[in-house]
Amino acid sequence: MRISCPKDILFEKLQIVLKTVATKSTMPILAGIHIRTTGPGEIELSSTDMEMSLRITAGATVEEEGAVVAPGKLLTDVVRSLPAGEISIASEDENQMVDIVSGQASFKLNCLPAQDFPRLPEMQDEASFEIEAGPLLKVVNTVARAASRDETRPVLTGILVKFSKDRLKMVATDSYRLSVMESAAGSSLADKKEVIVPRHALEELPRLFDQKDDGKITIAIAESQIMFRDEGTLLTSRLIEGQFPNYQQLLPDEFKSEVKIDKEELLEVVGRIGLMAQKNAPLKLSFDDGRLTVSAQTPQVGEAMESLAVPYSDEAMEIGFNPEFLRSGIESVDGDDVVVRIISALRPGLIKGEDDDFLYLIMPVRLTS
Repeated sequence: MRISCPKDILFEKLQIVLKTVATKSTMPILAGIHIRTTGPGEIELSSTDMEMSLRITAGATVEEEGAVVAPGKLLTDVVRSLPAGEISIASEDENQMVDIVSGQASFKLNCLPAQDFPRLPEMQDEASFEIEAGPLLKVVNTVARAASRDETRPVLTGILVKFSKDRLKMVATDSYRLSVMESAAGSSLADKKEVIVPRHALEELPRLFDQKDDGKITIAIAESQIMFRDEGTLLTSRLIEGQFPNYQQLLPDEFKSEVKIDKEELLEVVGRIGLMAQKNAPLKLSFDDGRLTVSAQTPQVGEAMESLAVPYSDEAMEIGFNPEFLRSGIESVDGDDVVVRIISALRPGLIKGEDDDFLYLIMPVRLTS
């Protein structure tokens, strides 16, 4: 293989595909980035950790066709270090080395046989459908943060995704909070599909794909895998098997009190007072006639409190929340105002916007007297 490519283009593509290079695998080939020629003016870079794979194309001058697997992180660091300009990459099958040249700088890196790289799945067009990129990526950005990071309960590290012809719904929970969002999303899907997709795979979508309103993403679901493709990029992820919690049962039928609060003002207060909620201390929200007081106290650290006027007229109530989870829910609301619904100090609270397309249920933290 013998190719050349501008540094800025090559480095950009390497940084993207490095995301799915395996870092702890016992298989050395998975620590590599597979580079192959796919036409007279195009190369494909790919990587996989056997859970998720990524393929991306780039324009290049192809002098000799071929393929090579180079050490992913080292190759990226080398390209980063080179001066701006054209970078040449060449390899010969028999010596298992890849030569990288730019200006007066040259590197020789040990590489692995391209034929040993895992065969990545191909998207079957007959099993695929298109969906509007904007709504899909917006829902991912809103819901994903509530998914669990605890690998001991794999199903909670995934996001329940429900596709239908004109609607999209995602649900995520880590047992302490629940995030649900539904959005209009035009698609070419004929039947409903429901899958559990790993959180880290969905979180890559906004980084990989264009969020412009008229953009489309092609999706295929088959053989315990899901694929996302737009022009030049293909992300594949395994699906999570198991039963997702019945989130509908977790949502209370009714709440005792509801108050609408300016989103930015509430965020600022929660951020400031949250500085004193350390060592797992909760934020205490005290609702009284026309006022919300946010306070926090951590022994040996300090305490803080701040009040803001709110349209609250029910009986006085206090409830505690994890400050990080509370802030995350407020940030997820799209709009100028946040609606907070509460039942009691020991029942979950609900955060939403002015409509019902997004719901964020958050478990309370028991307050000590």
